[in-house]
Amino acid sequence: MSHNHSHHHSHSHNHSHEDVKNIKTAFGLNLAFTIIELVGGLFTNSIAIISDAVHDFGDSISLAMAWYFQRLSKKRSNAKYSYGYKRFSLLGAIVNATVLIVGSIFILSEAIPRLFNPQQPDATGMFWLAILGILANGAAVLKTKKGKSINERVVSLHLLEDVLGWVAVLLGAIIMYFFDLPIIDPVLSVAISAFVIFNVFRNMRSAFRIILQGTPRYVEQQHIIEKILQIEEVTEVHDFHLWSLDEEYNISSIHIVLKTSLSMEELAQLKHKIRILLASENIQHATIEFETSDEKCMLNCNSLQQ
Repeated sequence: MSHNHSHHHSHSHNHSHEDVKNIKTAFGLNLAFTIIELVGGLFTNSIAIISDAVHDFGDSISLAMAWYFQRLSKKRSNAKYSYGYKRFSLLGAIVNATVLIVGSIFILSEAIPRLFNPQQPDATGMFWLAILGILANGAAVLKTKKGKSINERVVSLHLLEDVLGWVAVLLGAIIMYFFDLPIIDPVLSVAISAFVIFNVFRNMRSAFRIILQGTPRYVEQQHIIEKILQIEEVTEVHDFHLWSLDEEYNISSIHIVLKTSLSMEELAQLKHKIRILLASENIQHATIEFETSDEKCMLNCNSLQQ
């Protein structure tokens, strides 16, 4: 019997730190616009804009945390975290999502009463701040929208919420400038909040699946078993486990029953062949245990062979 750990510790996630840079840029843009918005709110004496500036300041804090956790996730493994710090990226996503949900509920609590008692805002001031808001947050969305990590996707969603909010403000300002329809403002706010909450829960479902050691969504376990069983020396596969650290870096452990006993050199060649197969299926780290057909699995494993 041979117990093998795949030692591909170059880790594919050490490609570039583009995700960290993207979140850092998003944080900088968001913070800068928050300051502009606060000054604009004080200048136009608009309590609505000042309130939104406070909301955006909360966004900036959550983006700063997302940036910190994403950067921390790049640290290599050590005695404390043997798989590295990749799951800290998920922690950043959860913090950010929590802020989004709380913010959306707050917006709903403000918008719903206004459906029944609409208030006429300053349309001209809204128009110009909306233009600035779309440009600042739009640039940040472009930086993060192609992100692969859940953290980046939640950050991008966070910024998209702000862009959609400002698009709504812009459209509302234009309509309210020409028509006496103040109800448009809360209607758009409710629609955007509902959209954001729906998408946050969808992203959080992915994050919790990873935390709860669910199988990676884009890895087909049965397909991999069938491919391994096609290898001449293999007669059975069992105790096959799959999980992910952050939806990008996937891990497996697997027991493989051999038809006959093999020499150490032959086992090494077989091991290499299986590693290549697993890597082609987007599994970056594998623990492989070989057994002979007359050997009883110590874990009372169930066969996964069809």
